[in-house]
Amino acid sequence: MSDLLDRLSLSTCWCSARHTDGYAMVEEMLGLGFKRIELSHGIRLSLVPGILQAVDAGIVEMSSVHNFCPLPGSVQFAAPNLYQPSTTDSREADLWFRYSMQTLDFAVKVGADRVIMHSGSVHFFFRSVEKRLEEWIDQSGISAHELAENAEFQKRRQRALKSITRAAKKTMLRIEANYKKLLPEAQARGLKLCLENREGLEEMPLDAAHEALLASLDNPEHAVYWHDTGHAQIKHQMGLLDHRAHLEKMAPRLGGFHLHDVSESGRDHQVPGTGTIDFEMIAEFVRPEHTLVLELSPKLTTEEVLASRDYILQTFG
Repeated sequence: MSDLLDRLSLSTCWCSARHTDGYAMVEEMLGLGFKRIELSHGIRLSLVPGILQAVDAGIVEMSSVHNFCPLPGSVQFAAPNLYQPSTTDSREADLWFRYSMQTLDFAVKVGADRVIMHSGSVHFFFRSVEKRLEEWIDQSGISAHELAENAEFQKRRQRALKSITRAAKKTMLRIEANYKKLLPEAQARGLKLCLENREGLEEMPLDAAHEALLASLDNPEHAVYWHDTGHAQIKHQMGLLDHRAHLEKMAPRLGGFHLHDVSESGRDHQVPGTGTIDFEMIAEFVRPEHTLVLELSPKLTTEEVLASRDYILQTFG
């Protein structure tokens, strides 16, 4: 279990928004018994000097960073989808590449070897089909864990997916092209681009297409799959995937995990062991080379963070 505690990382998404000094932020997280930290996508430039001070002092190990990290100078809030590799706008694509490169260089500077990536989304000129579906869910009053069995939801879900799948064809070509531009830079720096599964219906890649996207990048050492347990469970509750089957399919390219639970109402980033995820099943797929990161809501208390840590240590140990 001590080996697992050495491996387990805590994401700064839990506390970065309420800190003004990066060193104090690191100290708080280390004070909870963590030795490793993931720098999430809420790291403002003002936090960087203190973070680098902590790294240079050798008091912490950075397991991973989450694109974009640090944030562009004018941005003061978490914004992982600020610029997207799926865009049709060449100026946005250039900004995505520029700030992704900044993240790669920062990862090297702090000694992290994994960079968590969001892959963008499809865009609808008029109105988002996902928004329409979400509005219907809200009006229906159906609980998230009951959705998959509801016939009317199934019909509306399939209609939405048909539109999304059609729009995804050209979108995925742009995503692939932008990753192929960035990937040699990651390889040159000895980094892994970790393509994360997402919770939104319109976010790319569609879960069934994740394997094909990684295959198209043809660099299994530096382009890997990153499994977010909460995102997968939200899709599982909607009947969009089978959580275990998806992990089985993606296991050969798996590089790490974001660990958090999902309540019956569909709220994620909750304390593991308190919601709907079968973490004993998740544990079957964990390998020594995988990076493990607790990604918890900033609304959780210190006691809940400790409970999350202890549950993962007990379940995965």
